[in-house]
Amino acid sequence: MLYPLSYGGAFDKIISDCSCQDSPVTNPSDFSPNSNQEAYFATGCFWGAERRFWNLPGVVATSVGYMGGKRPAPSYEQVCTGTTNHAETVQVVYDPNKISYQRLLEEFWTMHDPTSLNKQGGDIGTQYRSAIFTTSEEQMIAAINTREIYNDVLRKEGYGEIVTEIQDAKPHTYWLAEEYHQRYLEKNPNGYDCHSTTGVPFPKLS
Repeated sequence: MLYPLSYGGAFDKIISDCSCQDSPVTNPSDFSPNSNQEAYFATGCFWGAERRFWNLPGVVATSVGYMGGKRPAPSYEQVCTGTTNHAETVQVVYDPNKISYQRLLEEFWTMHDPTSLNKQGGDIGTQYRSAIFTTSEEQMIAAINTREIYNDVLRKEGYGEIVTEIQDAKPHTYWLAEEYHQRYLEKNPNGYDCHSTTGVPFPKLS
């Protein structure tokens, strides 16, 4: 289930009445107009990442879940053991007429440290790895191109190579995380938001 940027009591009741953990969300277009597109990003702890994305104009809905692993319907506790190989992932549904995938990528690259392998700040483990799961050939090309651009910028600033995984989303099921994780920092504005950003902006392209 996706979490729109604004919703009323009726939607809250739907959420409270459903059991989300065991339900994969593999086709976000089921919940959004056909013109909208989806994207999947892993940048470490998904709480702060989701807030960064939902604040972008043109983003229609967000949710957090687990992707890239091998165990069906994993729980948070199982993911944290490192044995399922899932990454904490943010699902972003966006209106391409209002925000581009390029803009989402720029936010992705600069909100965390993509040169840090399986670690963001004090969060250590494979679930905190940097990853992009693309839903089209165009997304794949854009992800690779922006990785190369930002990698060159980071190297000039003294950082190592980007270690972000870029994979086709099709072989991977996106498993929705438990309800208490959804829009966590909206429920807990002063909650934990660990993102070990490099502080290096993405270059403006001509």
